[in-house]
Amino acid sequence: MSESSALKVLEPIKIPTVADTVFEELHQQILSLDLAPGTRMSEAEVAKAFGVSRQPVRDAFYRLSQLGFLLIRPQRATVISKISEVAVLKAKFVRTALEVACMRAAIEVITDAQIDDLDELLAQQQAAVDANERQLFHTLDDTFHRRICEISGHDYVWALIREQKAHMDRVRFLSLASGAQVALDDHFRIMSAIRRRDGKLAESMLTEHLGRIATILGRIRAENLDHFEE
Repeated sequence: MSESSALKVLEPIKIPTVADTVFEELHQQILSLDLAPGTRMSEAEVAKAFGVSRQPVRDAFYRLSQLGFLLIRPQRATVISKISEVAVLKAKFVRTALEVACMRAAIEVITDAQIDDLDELLAQQQAAVDANERQLFHTLDDTFHRRICEISGHDYVWALIREQKAHMDRVRFLSLASGAQVALDDHFRIMSAIRRRDGKLAESMLTEHLGRIATILGRIRAENLDHFEE
């Protein structure tokens, strides 16, 4: 009998499909409001613009609808959903609960190297704020929060959060026009607590940071009435 192999089984490498590529591009354009709420979407037009068949576009549309970005109505136009205040507050509640739990776990195991990695992310965020690169800052902001979930050992939590926060993301992006430095300053305070391994303070700072969206929601809506549900 031959000896069993000692080779470590690796996770299969996921190669992005055409549908993945279409999804990610549309996701970014909707998030940044390059495609505004209420915009009509056509599978045929999107397929032509991307130079692909309609099937991957149909798949991307379905995924966007599951995240709450698209309203697909049979026999009627597919449109980009308007922002729901109720959905924003629900997402804030779910996200806070999950991320605070991850922070609690991360504080117990975080290494000096991982702290250095988070510090480097904050330096990149500061550069993005200084250059007024809102899209880049938003991406780095998500990366910071996702890394904490990964450090906690519960990296799958980020996928759950992403499924919940579509409406929240668009409000966050709108707020970055004037509030990017405020968000970054929150990150610096969170990092100060992490560096000290002060779990209670880190959880408190994170809760305050994620809760800011509730305090600015009314102002963002007033400034962008066309983007919100009545």
